[in-house]
Amino acid sequence: MRSIHRKRGKNLGLLELIAIALGGMVGGGIFTILGISVAMVGNLTPVAIIVGGLIASLAAYSYVKLGVYYKDEGATYSFYKYTYPHSKFAASVIGWFVIFGYISTLALYAYTFSSYAISSTSFADNIWMRKGIAIAVIAIFATINILSVKGMGKIEDLMVYTKLLILTFISIVLIQHGQTSFAGFMENFAQDVEQASVLNILIVASITFVAYEGFQLVINAVNEMSNPEKNIPRAIYSAIFLAILIYVVISMGALFAIPLKDIIDNQEYALAAGAGDVLGSLGTNLVIVGAVLATSSAISGTLFGSSRQMAVVAEDGFFPSILSKRSRMIPINAILTMAAVASLLILIGGLKLILEFGSITFLLVSLLMAIANFKIRDKTDSSFTLTLASIIGLTMGGGFILFYEFQNKPKEMFAIIVLYFLLAFFAWLFAKKEERRTTIKS
Repeated sequence: MRSIHRKRGKNLGLLELIAIALGGMVGGGIFTILGISVAMVGNLTPVAIIVGGLIASLAAYSYVKLGVYYKDEGATYSFYKYTYPHSKFAASVIGWFVIFGYISTLALYAYTFSSYAISSTSFADNIWMRKGIAIAVIAIFATINILSVKGMGKIEDLMVYTKLLILTFISIVLIQHGQTSFAGFMENFAQDVEQASVLNILIVASITFVAYEGFQLVINAVNEMSNPEKNIPRAIYSAIFLAILIYVVISMGALFAIPLKDIIDNQEYALAAGAGDVLGSLGTNLVIVGAVLATSSAISGTLFGSSRQMAVVAEDGFFPSILSKRSRMIPINAILTMAAVASLLILIGGLKLILEFGSITFLLVSLLMAIANFKIRDKTDSSFTLTLASIIGLTMGGGFILFYEFQNKPKEMFAIIVLYFLLAFFAWLFAKKEERRTTIKS
């Protein structure tokens, strides 16, 4: 059965919805992934990025179909709850995993923002200055989200489309004026094709898939959008296409202008360094502005969408009920709680570990959504072939990224497994509490 909880305010149009999705996706992750990709597949990085985008499109197919059918701002959590209605623990654990995954990426986006913001100052290496600025920027965007949905949407528009223009401009300039000519790049590309390992390309594609996390935030805004039947698929597919395009252009700009070793060694700062070599301080500053805008829009979009999902989980009794309270349809307590927990993660540290958790969680829940959509494909009017392809593609992607993590970061993977068990334990406690409440009520 479809679920529409509230009357829609219709404050968000297609451009705002695309901006929310792009804000969640293009948030600085591409800069880190660039170094890993180049280290493994060299000049084939753009190919791996495109394959990762195709995997993300397969994941998006099930989200779109379920989003249009259920029309519920709880998105991932609600889709699973409605499709498998008999297990409170399953619903609870999905809610806990997804929300904590969003909180982890929120913390990392904020920390990346502060790292770029002070990278050219004397405070660049001051860890506490970084943490203080990261917490402050979370507080700023939490305030914006609380004050106005429409205002948040307009600010998201400005940040997202400005950052895309800046990053595209920088990348095109690097391609035109870089150290490598087009003929030289094609020669290097052909050599890498001959030497490439298909396994490495697929692993990189799976890792790159993480950079597309965020498109599902569109569905969290279903109560504040007009014409969800048309705008959900339009916004999600448009955002993924634009993300693929900008990622390919960024990677090409880096490969044309920057030696491979420098990209691998510097990772997220490689593009800024390359732009500095070509355009001087202006190029470096433009990349920093682009990165700051990228992380800002990611913070705002993630906070907007995931707070609504947290409120829905709380309404069902799997988080404290106070988190479900709203004012003007805005889940203020959920926004404040997510901001506070993300700030705590920043203070504690270990953000790279937390990001790995978020990445694996995103792959896992995307696979679960594809399985859920396959179960009710007749109701969602989904293609048998595309839905099955989604399940196979996401299963393979998950296997490849787990293989990479266990091979290269076994200690981090052990810590992530422990974290999963802890979250599952709290989810179990709330599920039992809700079962007792339901039993007494009946």
